[in-house]
Amino acid sequence: MDDAVTLRVLLADDQALLRGAFRTLLDSADDITVVGEAGDGREAVALARKLRPDVVITDIRMPGTDGLAATVEICADPELRATRVLILTTYETDEYIAQALRAGASGFIGKGIEAQDLLDAVRTIANGDTLLSPAATRSLVARFLATPVDTPPLQPELLAALTPREREMVALVATGLSNLEIADRMYLSPFTVRAHVQRAMTKLDARDRAQLVVIAYQTGLARAVPDGGTDQL
Repeated sequence: MDDAVTLRVLLADDQALLRGAFRTLLDSADDITVVGEAGDGREAVALARKLRPDVVITDIRMPGTDGLAATVEICADPELRATRVLILTTYETDEYIAQALRAGASGFIGKGIEAQDLLDAVRTIANGDTLLSPAATRSLVARFLATPVDTPPLQPELLAALTPREREMVALVATGLSNLEIADRMYLSPFTVRAHVQRAMTKLDARDRAQLVVIAYQTGLARAVPDGGTDQL
């Protein structure tokens, strides 16, 4: 395994016992290593800037600077552009999910998940993908990202750089479909879909698929519909 890529993870949780348990689990994987631990959001931001981890796993509720505020700082730092944030929390509320995605997080999962699911989540996030594919998350993304926030909405002109096929792909990503599901629907290869999605991310300066979903709703490319689902424009 010497030639294998090792994913570097930073843990942020105010409960030392939980951090220890997560560290033991993550370090048990051949391709993952924990490079640091933080007890609050401020420390998480400082360590992220110092250690440059591939993935930051953070809780939401922590004393002082919480996980959402830390996510905003990490995702806004150009020096940490390659760092992904995974929210791991017991508070799986709709509003927290929406806030986490707006902050720039690449995934949002509950602490009740199975051990293997956490390992897979870290790998998924590090690969530039996101954990937005489950059907249960689709309605949350549609409902809350379509809700007006204090910041002004992005302008539709932002999408002008996209080809019609790339716009179509972004709209499908916004419904929560995976690359494989999009490929099946469009009769394309997963490789072709991934290439279109990655080009769209580059043109829109999106960190990952989660931010691509945010952009789709904020520009009006995708929108919520009355039954709680999503629609493509």
